[in-house]
Amino acid sequence: MQFGTVAHEGTTHAAARTADGWRALPAADLSAHLAAGGTLGPDTPLGELLPGAEPVAPLPRPGKVICCGLNYGDHILETGRELPSHPTLFVKYADSLVGPVDDVALPAGTDVDWEAELAVVVGATIRGADRATAAAAIAGYTVANDVSVRDWQYRTLQWFQGKAWDDSTPTGPVVVSPDEVDPTRGLTITCRVNDEEVQRDTTATLVFDSADLLAYISTFTVLRPGDLVLTGTPGGVGVARDPQRFLADGDVLETEIEGIGLLRNTIRLTKPA
Repeated sequence: MQFGTVAHEGTTHAAARTADGWRALPAADLSAHLAAGGTLGPDTPLGELLPGAEPVAPLPRPGKVICCGLNYGDHILETGRELPSHPTLFVKYADSLVGPVDDVALPAGTDVDWEAELAVVVGATIRGADRATAAAAIAGYTVANDVSVRDWQYRTLQWFQGKAWDDSTPTGPVVVSPDEVDPTRGLTITCRVNDEEVQRDTTATLVFDSADLLAYISTFTVLRPGDLVLTGTPGGVGVARDPQRFLADGDVLETEIEGIGLLRNTIRLTKPA
């Protein structure tokens, strides 16, 4: 099933998408729904119909946003590195997240790059989980773009300062439960800039899949319902091109994953530096 946080008549609701439209769940958003022990699946109780509801950022308050870099073989090769033996991890904050049609707002004069990604939504508390336990803790999957400020990212060997800018990471439009999609079987992931395709791959080629990542991360930090784990981007990023290519003010960035949905965000390079 498909779940989300929707705007409806001046407020937000956690909701499930059904054949007749969005139906309310008993929480203001998916973050609150999961934190209260709610589930995402075919047995989730549904409430009233919400006519005219529109999806916004599905998880506005994740306790943790943990990201994996260098996790598709072709992207690793284009950076000149070898396949990793362990995941390369960094973090973002909830302030980084925006919704499926929101603007991505960053300062003018920065080198802004695209990174289409599958994101995993945690649905149960896990610590020191094995692979099977980690897989069972997945509440669902959503689409993200780890928009990166490359000139800041490469100021040091640590990537954090290029990855955690406010209002820079689109997510959504829905969270799809694991009964409906299985990324290990291969979901096509695509990124387009102004209708030009710049990335295409399949989630079957991930070096570390969703269960691997959750199990590994849970060995050193607890994961709780509503946390997000971004799984990495395929090849085709702008910084690896010759010549390098970056996003410009007004560019339209589309991020799509088969069976989950489409983000369509406009780049606005107008923030004060």
